[in-house]
This record gives sequence, structure tokens and C-alpha cells, in this order.
Amino acid sequence: MTEPEFDLPPKAPPEVVAERDALADKVCRELARTGLPVHRGDLDDSAEKRPGARVHVTPFVDGGVYVNWTTNAELRDTALDLFAQGIDYADPPPVLRHYNSVLQHMRAALSEILASAGFEVTEPDRHGHGSMIQVKGFRP
Repeated sequence: MTEPEFDLPPKAPPEVVAERDALADKVCRELARTGLPVHRGDLDDSAEKRPGARVHVTPFVDGGVYVNWTTNAELRDTALDLFAQGIDYADPPPVLRHYNSVLQHMRAALSEILASAGFEVTEPDRHGHGSMIQVKGFRP
């Protein structure tokens, strides 16, 4: 078998990943306290398709704790199917505009809710992390 032709980023030390796991658990508890459905996307493969907030821990040195919103499958699949068929970016279909609007508003809401609860929230690189927000820490 040949070696892959790309390098994966180096992994963070176990104690750093453990700190991120603890932070992700705090994020999940806080979002659940607000009444939002929340799932650990890195621990549950089915979380990717379930609606609500998805919290991920990435184990790489430059990784962290990330949160994004997943809509119900009916809206998500309809929008993504249209997108896959090709759209006019200057005039996207209403359902795609609605889907994007929901993601933008939920991203802002998640960010504000977590910041209000004492979490340090930032916007990661959109190219690598799409609509996710990053949680860097907690300020008691």
C-alpha cells in the first residue's frame, strides 16, 4: 500500500484535547440550558443530520472547539439540492435565500448566547470552517 500524498496536521497533546473536550461539554450544557437542541458532532456520527447546534472538537494543534447550526432535513436537503443543480448567484431561489438567512441568524444567535454566558467566541477562517463559530475559552 502506498503512503498518502498529503500530510495531516499534527495532533495536539492529549491534555490540550482534554481541555477542549471539557470546554465543548460546557458549551453543550449552556446551549441546552437555553432550550436549544445540541449535539456533540465529534462524538456522534448521526449528529451531522440532526437539527440543532453541533459542537465539534478538532484534535489538531491549530484546532479547537467549533459550533455550527444544522437545520431540519427538509429545508437543508431542498436548499442543497437546488444548489447542486446550479443556481444564479445574483438571484438565488427563495428557499436558498431562506436557508442562508437561517444559518446566518442562527450563527449570530449562537455567538451572542455563548458570549453572554461568558465564553470567548471568535469567527474562524470561513474558507476552512464555513459558517462555524469558534469557542476559545470561558471567562468565569
